[in-house]
Amino acid sequence: MADRLNDIKILHRERFPVRDFFIRYGKDLQMVQHCPDEDMESCIEESGIHRPGLAMAGYTKVYSSQQIQVIGHTEWNYLESVGPEARAKIFENLSVFRAPMWVVTHAQTPHDELRNMCNRLHIPLFSTTLHTFEFFKISQRILDEFFAPHAIIHGSLVDVYGVGMLYVGESNVGKSECVLDLVESGHRMVADDVVHISHVGKSIIGRPDPLIRHHMEIRGVGILDIRSMFGIHAIRKVKKIEMIVELQQWRQDVSYERTGLNEMEENVMGVNIPKVVLPVAPGKNMTVISEVIAMNALMKMSGQNVAKDFNESLMQKIKAKAKGEFTDDLLDFNPQNWSFYE
Repeated sequence: MADRLNDIKILHRERFPVRDFFIRYGKDLQMVQHCPDEDMESCIEESGIHRPGLAMAGYTKVYSSQQIQVIGHTEWNYLESVGPEARAKIFENLSVFRAPMWVVTHAQTPHDELRNMCNRLHIPLFSTTLHTFEFFKISQRILDEFFAPHAIIHGSLVDVYGVGMLYVGESNVGKSECVLDLVESGHRMVADDVVHISHVGKSIIGRPDPLIRHHMEIRGVGILDIRSMFGIHAIRKVKKIEMIVELQQWRQDVSYERTGLNEMEENVMGVNIPKVVLPVAPGKNMTVISEVIAMNALMKMSGQNVAKDFNESLMQKIKAKAKGEFTDDLLDFNPQNWSFYE
């Protein structure tokens, strides 16, 4: 487990057993098994899903046979239209390619010729009541998550006003205490101490450790169960990481950002994530500062950058003053409104 984000050891899953896929997600995918249990030993090794329409028509030069094969409504009706002899020939030609599994959608019954090929080659065969698009969408998300590059890091992840904030820093700097205070203020904890991250699409997704889950260690107190103590609304199972907050013990000889113009980023598994370095000192309200960081991030997401706007306004004042123009706003009020002071 890496203590620093630049020390991350990126891991990859290479094989997804079909048996595990069916046990874990078969109910969600409304899958029905059409093969004996001993034929469930194959593995999915690619994240894609393929509709073998062209391969059935005889063009197999670009046939993605290592992916899950899905027979949708169109393919099923094509097989139905050609008759038993042509179907037998189609699956005889496809038998030289060994797919990890076949799925028939729309609650349609697999043809006998497909069953015979799968039984002969010991390929898992399923049907689903889902439409093809629904099965594709859910299955692709499952496969993308499973095969995504992933890592384990030392830190804490909290959802603050909808912004996924990853707290990193040296041990004993106060990450867990900061997270506990945020949870007590109504925000949601994702993980403490150990965060599992994965690169899915263009985002870095964080999850708690399966063993630790939503437990937290506070030195001097012990292990706390955040869900039991604060309720189900105090936790999240997963969150996109949108801000990195590095906590550092305050040092007088270190220069910290004062204006916010020099925006920092941290590259995590190829994704640049905004970063803030926050000095920790006695009496500093880290919860309020964390909330301000989250709100400032939300403003930037909506297109408003306070630091840049303030800097542009300041530069305009300086230019106007250099030209001798009146720039004093201290007397910019209506003298007729004498209730101004009341």
